Formats: sequence, structure tokens, C-alpha cells
Amino acid sequence: MSFEIDPSAPPSIIRRDFIKALATAGAAAMATGEPRLLWGSSAEPIEHPPAKADACILIWMAGGMAAPETFDPKRYLPFEKGLAVADMLSTFPAIDTAVDGVKFCEGLENIAQVMDRATLIRSAVQPDLGSILHSRHQYHWHTGYVPPQTVACPHLGSWMAKVLGPRNPVIPAFINIGQRLEGVGESEELKAFTTAGFFGSEYGPMNLPFPEEAARSVRPPRGMTSDRFANRERLFRQLIDHNPQRDRLNDYQQQSMLRSLDNAHRLLSSKEREAFDITLEPKEVQDKYDTGRFGRGCLLARRLVEAGARFVEVTSEYVPFLHWDTHANGHETVARMHQEIDLPIATLVRDLEERGLLGRTLVIVASEFSRDALMEGKPGSNAGDQAAFRGDTISEMAHYGLHRHFTGGSSVLMFGGGTKKGYVHGQTADERPLIAIKDPVTVTDLHATIMTAMGISPKTGYSIEGRPFYVTEDGKGSPVMDLFV
Repeated sequence: MSFEIDPSAPPSIIRRDFIKALATAGAAAMATGEPRLLWGSSAEPIEHPPAKADACILIWMAGGMAAPETFDPKRYLPFEKGLAVADMLSTFPAIDTAVDGVKFCEGLENIAQVMDRATLIRSAVQPDLGSILHSRHQYHWHTGYVPPQTVACPHLGSWMAKVLGPRNPVIPAFINIGQRLEGVGESEELKAFTTAGFFGSEYGPMNLPFPEEAARSVRPPRGMTSDRFANRERLFRQLIDHNPQRDRLNDYQQQSMLRSLDNAHRLLSSKEREAFDITLEPKEVQDKYDTGRFGRGCLLARRLVEAGARFVEVTSEYVPFLHWDTHANGHETVARMHQEIDLPIATLVRDLEERGLLGRTLVIVASEFSRDALMEGKPGSNAGDQAAFRGDTISEMAHYGLHRHFTGGSSVLMFGGGTKKGYVHGQTADERPLIAIKDPVTVTDLHATIMTAMGISPKTGYSIEGRPFYVTEDGKGSPVMDLFV
């Protein structure tokens, strides 16, 4: 069985076929048996590297964070009527960071002051995946595989949960903060990669879309006695066993679902559930993080890692045409996003450092791709667009900014986890096209780097229905060792 996407088809047909293919793979996952670890050949046995980190926090800038508006500033021209679109590279002036010679964009002053703890990749590149760029690129980044696939691919967090197990048996190994999976655009596509796939539900994420409500999610309802709770658990197990889809649910997947229920019961009965309550923090600490839902998510992530979570993703949330999806009012939207992310990310880094956790926690700030004012997708793929814009000018503030998807060069910021401090890797061109011109890092190699930091070989794989499936695409990812101390 194979799936193909025709990029020449109308967007509505492409999206329909894409969702259908994802649904097919998801349904197939329900029937798969237990994944079997591939031990490698005698010529090249799999050996896990020494772990540099025990926990990972992914700060996901959902929607396409423009590198020239954040961590890779270029030539700046302020808004004025008649400004040539071709001359618009960065719409924020550059500011100094804690590292001599390294500049960020204005609005990121707090993150700039912790650059001396960071490794900055300025040469991350993504493939041109054609239409439905957000859905397909987010799936690719989170699973390592270009969709659609014939199997339901596990999220990076699920790989860590499966291979490494929990750090604390009470705290879920994989927690996802800030992304609603209902009531937002492209929700089916979001659900497709926010999953453990063929590993089973016990390795899937605990979803907490609203950090301020996380404590309620791990608290039994008011008036619920232990006997009533146990009775409800027994009845729920019966419902699972009498699922109308039971004939399509493999025994392994059934048992995985029941084990996830056991895990939830253990958490609800534990003292560790206090880690989910951000109101237990001193008010002055809460205030530093409280720039909105994203900031509160960073505070929750810190508390959860302290309590023993293995992998936590905090997202600015993907909603089409909102947040980092800056197709309109780009400059004003990015200025607002700067205010939302700047202090919480810097505070998270400092808090982890003060608690002695940063060295063993890998913090990653990333997005599905960058943005440009001229091109859509891969550099050079829309030469006609470039030609059309060369003579264009902007006449209103709403058009000032970087609006179009760009995969030729983006930034990834990393802290802790054995990475170097105050280090910049790679380079993008100073003039358009702003492609990576030095030491490009692909998604596959970035994943290999992340897994190496966590003590997982990039060649780790499992057999699914007789098919080998790897933590990096086809097991070919190579870690960028220059990033490590």
C-alpha cells in the first residue's frame, strides 16, 4: 500500500486526500501487533550513545517562525509607504546578545541575555513538501517522516517514552502543553502526529491545552470517594473491552490502552500531581511567566520536568492565520509573539539552571519552517513570484513583514543537554534568497542530534508488521557532533 499527494491538485482535494490517508494509517495502527525491537546486524550492532540529557523540552513555535524576524536578523528597513518588497528582509532592528558578534531581533532582549547558555543553529533546512505546508511540515518535524505514511508514525516524545521509559513512574513520560486538538483548523492533521502511533496509547501524550487547568485534569472530581473512583475505573475497563471496534483492535493495542489507564489511576492517586498546579508557585515567579497561555505553559513544563517528566512539548499553538502563521499584519503579529515568548523562555532557562537541571535537560526552540517576503516553499521554486514582486511596493502597515513560507534556511535554538554554550552553527545568506550557505542541518540529522543527546542511537528501529521503522528516517540520521561540548 502506498500514498501519493498530487501537488498540482486543487488545495481542497489535496487536503481531503491527505486526511483520508492519515485516517487510513491511524486505523491500521489499531490492528498492528507488538513492535519488535530491531537489534541490528552483527556487522553493525546498535549501540546507544551515553546520554547527555535525561529530559527534553520542545518549545514549538507553531505556524512558521521567520528566522530574519527572530534569531537571524538581516538588513533592516523600517516601514514607509513605497518600500520595495524586494528590499524587505528584517522588519525589526538587530540587538546585541550576551555573546559578542551574535545578534537577535529587537523584542527578544531577554532571550538575547541567555545566548551565552545556548547553541544556535542558523542553517536548519526543510524539504519542499508542496501544498498543505503547515500540516505536512509539522508532521515531518514531529515524526521524522514525510506524510502520508502506511503506518501511524510515533511522535518524537513517544520514541523517548518507549525507548527510555519514564523518569518517574507516576509522571507521564510524554506531555503536550498548549495545543487544542478540537475546535481549531486542521485538527485532524494535528491529531495525526500528536500520537504514539504503532507504539500504543501508553506511550502517547497527555494533552494539556490550557496550563492553568492542568491541576484539574489530575484531580478526582469533588466528592469522588476512592470506592466510587475504583468502580468507575472497573466500568471503564468494561467499556474498552466492549468497544464496537474491538474486532479491529489488536490485543497489544488493547493492553496498551489498559496500561495507560493504570498509569492515569496511579497519577490521580499520587502526591506528584501537585506538579501540575502552577498556582503553587510564588506570585513573583508566576508573573515572570505569565505573558499568556504559552508563558504559563513554560512554567508548567519546568514543574513537570522537576517532577520527572521525560519529554514535554510547549507550543505557541497552531491555528491557521494566527500567532506565527503571519500571512497578514506580519510585523505587528511578530511583535506580539516576541512579547509572548521572550521572558518565559529566558526565565525557563534561568530557572532550570538555578535548580541544577539545565545540564541534563535539552531545551529546543524550533518551528516547521521560516518565512520570506517573496518566495513560497523551496528557494527558486517560484521564480515567477520573485519576478512579480521585484517591482512591487507596500503602501500600508498590514503588508509590512515576512508572510510567505520558506524552507531554505531557518533557526533552531538549543540549551543544555550537553550542547555548547554561546555557539553558532551554520549561516544563511545576507541577501535574498536567504538560504543556508554553510553547514546545513536537515530535519533527519537534527533528530539524530536530539536522540543522541538523549542517549538513543539514530539507528534504533522496530519491526512493525514485518516492516523496519526507525527513529530517524530509514535509520540514516547523522548527529551534528559539533553542537556538543
